[in-house]
Amino acid sequence: MIDHMSDSISLEQLYDGQIAILYLNNPESKNSMTLDMGLSFHRELHRLASADPMPRAVIITGKNGLFSSGGDLGLLRSFMEKSQKDNEEFMESFYRLFLEVRNMPFPVLAAVNGHAIGASLALALACDLRYFVPDGKYAFNFVRIGIHPGMGSSFLARSVAGLHQAQELLFTGRQISGQEALQRGLCHGIYDKEDVLEKTIEVAREIATAAPRAVRALKQGLYRGTDLEATLKYEAASQAENYLTEDFREAMDAIQEKRKPEYRDR
Repeated sequence: MIDHMSDSISLEQLYDGQIAILYLNNPESKNSMTLDMGLSFHRELHRLASADPMPRAVIITGKNGLFSSGGDLGLLRSFMEKSQKDNEEFMESFYRLFLEVRNMPFPVLAAVNGHAIGASLALALACDLRYFVPDGKYAFNFVRIGIHPGMGSSFLARSVAGLHQAQELLFTGRQISGQEALQRGLCHGIYDKEDVLEKTIEVAREIATAAPRAVRALKQGLYRGTDLEATLKYEAASQAENYLTEDFREAMDAIQEKRKPEYRDR
């Protein structure tokens, strides 16, 4: 775990800690993604992952009435004064701070409450579920500022929306609205700016009512690859483990007693 204190990420916990909200909070630069923010973001994710009890879902959103302007301009300008090797090593480490959302045991949802450009759009796509606003501006603008796409965007755009969509969005750097992002398959839904966080919390609450161990195993399985045989083996092993939990027994009892199950992550 990286030990780093910062005000650029703030935390809120709801429903006895079952749902956590991490806010991008860098008001001086429209929540731009700085090293300071990345270190704090990474630290808070791991603190939540080691909590007892662990949250059942985590939401990423923005403070200050916006999501994120993407890469920080000051940080980008600093790369002109460094060597290619230093920049390469820095960028890979920097990406991993934010893309740690993929390695978290719990589902991570993005309530993208405004514009998401470049690296911040990639962060949203790295989350397990994402909800945009209809009039938000979304773009992988990397080639328009003279650089190759980063923050995993050339992989994430393809894996989320398909090669056909990734080609056009990445090669042109075109800016699209939330409505178009939904049509292109980049997000799961769109809501008005004042509603998007609350609607995302509703989805997180649905997830929180499911059996936590099953959900955590599912998150690992979804990103393991596309080979059917390997997937079958993973599913069989995961179900075999779940069958021996108290939560599975609770599910069976709840069905028989015609009530909602109360899962305790045991």
